[in-house]
Amino acid sequence: CAPLHGNLPRMSTSTIASGCLALLLLAAFLSSRSADRPMVRSAPRGVAASRSLRILPCAKGRRQAVAGGLSLLGSIASQGAFAATGRKFPPIDPNPNRCELAIDGNNIGQANAVSDKELDLRLCNLNKRNLVGKTLSGGLFQGGTFDETDFTEAVMSKAYAAKASFKSADFTNSVLDRVVFDESDLTGAKFTNAVITGASFDGANLSDTTWEDAVIGQQDLKRLCANPTLPAEVREDLGCA
Repeated sequence: CAPLHGNLPRMSTSTIASGCLALLLLAAFLSSRSADRPMVRSAPRGVAASRSLRILPCAKGRRQAVAGGLSLLGSIASQGAFAATGRKFPPIDPNPNRCELAIDGNNIGQANAVSDKELDLRLCNLNKRNLVGKTLSGGLFQGGTFDETDFTEAVMSKAYAAKASFKSADFTNSVLDRVVFDESDLTGAKFTNAVITGASFDGANLSDTTWEDAVIGQQDLKRLCANPTLPAEVREDLGCA
C-alpha cells in the first residue's frame, strides 16, 4: 500500500489502512467472482445494473464485507483519484508503433500503474480491436477512438480516458479503478458485471449504456447518477434519486 500512501499524503494512517483493507476485499471478491457466477441473479433483458450488487446468494457476511469494502474504497478513491485531471502529460510519444502497444498491454506495475514508460494511446484509432484481458493501467486514451473495441476482463487502473470515443465498447467483467472518462462518448457501451471504483464520468455521454450486474460503490453511484445522459431504465434500477 505504499504507492497508495504516496499518492494521498494528506490522508491519515488509519484511512490509508482502511483503504488497503478495502483493496484486499476487492481482490478477494474478484478471485471468487468466477465461482459465484452461476449463482448470480441476472436482471431482466433490457434492464441495467443492480441496486443490490446482484451477488446473491453469497454468504451474508461476505456480501456485506464486499459491499462495505467497495463503498469505502470508492470513498477513498474519490479523495485522490482525480488528481489525474490536473496532472501534466508528456508530449505524445513519436513512436509510430505506440498505438499497437495496446495489443500487448501494460503489464508493468499493473494495479498501481507504475511503469518504465506510460502507455500512450492518445489520438490512436483502435476501433473494433480485441483487448480482452489486457492490463492497460495508467494508459492515456485522451482523444483516441476505441469504438466497438472489446475490453472484456481488461484492467484499467488510473487510466486517463477523457474526451475519447468508446461507442459500443464492451467493458464486460472489466476492472475500472480510478479511470477518468470525463467528456468521453460512451454511447452504447456495456459495463456488464464490471467493477467500478473511483471512476469519473463527468460530462460523458452514457446514452444507451448497459450496467447489468455491475459492482458499483456508493460514492461512484452518486457520481454516476449525476450524469443526465444515463438511461432512464438504468437510473431506475440503480435507485438514482
